[in-house]
Amino acid sequence: MSRFLDNQVKKLSRAARVILVGAPGVGKGTQTERLMKRFPQLSAISSGDLLRDNVRNRTPLGIRAEAKMKSGDLVPDMMILRLILNELDKRGWVKRGPVVPYTLNYAAEDAAIEQAADEASILPTLPTESFHYSDAPSASFILDGFPRNAAQAAQIDKIVPINLVVNISTPTEIILDRICNRWVHAPSGRVYNTTFNAPKVPGKDDVTGEPLTRRPDDEPEVWKARLAKHEESSLSLLEHYDKKGVLWTVRGNSSNEISPKLYAEFERRFSEE
Repeated sequence: MSRFLDNQVKKLSRAARVILVGAPGVGKGTQTERLMKRFPQLSAISSGDLLRDNVRNRTPLGIRAEAKMKSGDLVPDMMILRLILNELDKRGWVKRGPVVPYTLNYAAEDAAIEQAADEASILPTLPTESFHYSDAPSASFILDGFPRNAAQAAQIDKIVPINLVVNISTPTEIILDRICNRWVHAPSGRVYNTTFNAPKVPGKDDVTGEPLTRRPDDEPEVWKARLAKHEESSLSLLEHYDKKGVLWTVRGNSSNEISPKLYAEFERRFSEE
């Protein structure tokens, strides 16, 4: 049995604070799931999930973020940072220092900073605080969805230091081939690929027998544009973490090829063994 399917569970000896970077379709979600199974002390923290949860639960931050979205505006980076900080604080992985106590969700200072940032079109800084982070293995996480550029990464640095940034590199032609051969059963969300996960009957869902379809955005030209945009936007992020000495690049044509390399690096850096 190949190593990525050997179901071994490993313990961490210190906190792993990880970001996975890679082009759309490269398999970041797959690698996150596999890492969490192999290293159960890992948690996934998704900025998108946090945003949706706060909107659904009508928290002060969620209400403010929803108002932004309803008006057609992007949710400011400050709000995303606050959501992440709230989550880390709630889990006990980051603690605010006693120097500047204030209530995060109700800080009037935030609103003024956000307004000034909106007017100046800049990324605001967090109010002056001191943060203490846990290095316990249980405080390990993979941060998804944020940061996406160097300016955002610099803000995360002020809260908690990321100690591994994985740049997942798969050739563009491989990603395009994967996407172009992808078919879905829309009602269930089941995904097939004619090259490595083909349906039992061509063009039909294995469970219902209903026709498979292509996603509207799974066209080669759409994906070429998305891949080019990712390459341009991620450059500053990778350079930022390279200067920090925490960037590691893994290359492979498939998730199954990448996983063993990622496991080995993870164990080398964070495992007890």
